[in-house]
Amino acid sequence: MADVRVPTLGESVTEATIATWFKKPGETVAVDEMLCELETDKVTVEVPSPVAGVLGEIVAAEGATVGVDALLATIAEGAAAAAPAAKPAAKPAPASSGDSIDVMVPTLGESVTEATVSTWFKAVGDAVSADEMLCELETDKVSVEVPAPAAGVLAEILAADGATVAAGGKLAVISASGEGAAAAPAAAPASAAAASGGAAVKNAPAAEKLMAESGLSPEQVTGTGKDGRIMKEDVQKALVSPPPAPAAAPAPAPAPRAPIAAEQAEREERVKMTRLRQTIARRLKDSQNTAAMLTTYNEVDMSEVMAIRNEYKELFLKKHGVKMGFMSFFTKACNHALKEVPEVNAEIDGTDIVYKNYVNMGIAAGTPTGLVVPVIRDADQMSFAAIEKEIARLGALARDGKLSMADMQGGSFTISNGGVYGSLMSSPILNPPQSGILGMHKIQDRPMVINGEIKICPMMYLALSYDHRIVDGKGAVTFLVRVKEALEDPRRLLMDL
Repeated sequence: MADVRVPTLGESVTEATIATWFKKPGETVAVDEMLCELETDKVTVEVPSPVAGVLGEIVAAEGATVGVDALLATIAEGAAAAAPAAKPAAKPAPASSGDSIDVMVPTLGESVTEATVSTWFKAVGDAVSADEMLCELETDKVSVEVPAPAAGVLAEILAADGATVAAGGKLAVISASGEGAAAAPAAAPASAAAASGGAAVKNAPAAEKLMAESGLSPEQVTGTGKDGRIMKEDVQKALVSPPPAPAAAPAPAPAPRAPIAAEQAEREERVKMTRLRQTIARRLKDSQNTAAMLTTYNEVDMSEVMAIRNEYKELFLKKHGVKMGFMSFFTKACNHALKEVPEVNAEIDGTDIVYKNYVNMGIAAGTPTGLVVPVIRDADQMSFAAIEKEIARLGALARDGKLSMADMQGGSFTISNGGVYGSLMSSPILNPPQSGILGMHKIQDRPMVINGEIKICPMMYLALSYDHRIVDGKGAVTFLVRVKEALEDPRRLLMDL
């Protein structure tokens, strides 16, 4: 019998929390196959199997706090020798019991321990194929799709829409043969139909829940699903446009009007904030409460950048396969300015200031679900083309809701472009623990005095919000001036001036 113990967690780190077990008691494990994941204050640590065998008892369950060298589990060595040796699978095999196969919450990312069930794409009784999308989960930052681990029939849904589930938790059960679905509890209308000898039609669980909350009966909703099944969208349509009431006798004299508050409430819609929106709200408020935030402004003549872009955009696209945008110029200009004013690229950690000898550039992007900030890593080492390609890749992931937690972690400075929405001037809020964020705005023709003459120039206001605890006014102004100089004369970037 071999022991699985907590490894050394790093200097000054004495304990960790069990985040996820990848194996269950009784399952075969190979040498160095990942058994579980531990979370500390700073990092996530994977615990490999010290020997080959069968996982015996799990001593520390998920969520438990354990110290260094604490016993996590035991492994019966050699118990797997009789079974054919197999390489560790790319993902854990679905847990099953006879004909039933469990659908589990996948790993959600570093430091993410729970999610909310956003949407079920399948209802109980529906046939599913392997890897077909069953539902979508929402975490603080990203959406995660859960595929079917095997083909069969969805027999039971254990976490309905809106439920909060933990990493590694159980979402549903699939019957490989399709027999388990018959044992699933049917909705009330289906039960009545079965009792009368008719064919039972099960409404979508989300629809049943919404009808119960809204006080609607199935007779008031027109189902558009298979065999007339009522779906969640059908209930929502019925709530927006209820069927006309049958003709009735002339109504008596109108009753007194309801109080104004009640009347207004009937015309309002209350929607629960998504986890992403809750996180955005919390982080932005924390930023204001923690940092001594100040904003300084300047303006830049975009004539030279626009001229270069117009002259070379076709050649750039032909050679690199990506369009030349403004963001690569601003990224390059910020990289240049951060070398001279490194405190804008730093952060406060307790009583220490951490200076970064690299630039991980966050690019704020608006999506249908909220603001996200994917990160271009080592942007200071990248060419114009490499920056544009990475922006395009991350932008596509953001629009599709496919960004991972790793895509949005580790930024050291952020650029936010409100100009794409028509903003002329704004004060961006810091993205903690970063100490600086540059706000870009709309390019607008304005009359400017140049060498004693009035000329019409394409001008843009720039805003730098910074943490005044470590960035002084001189440093903030110098940073913006260097960005302005680099954009008005891009040749300075080539000569590092």
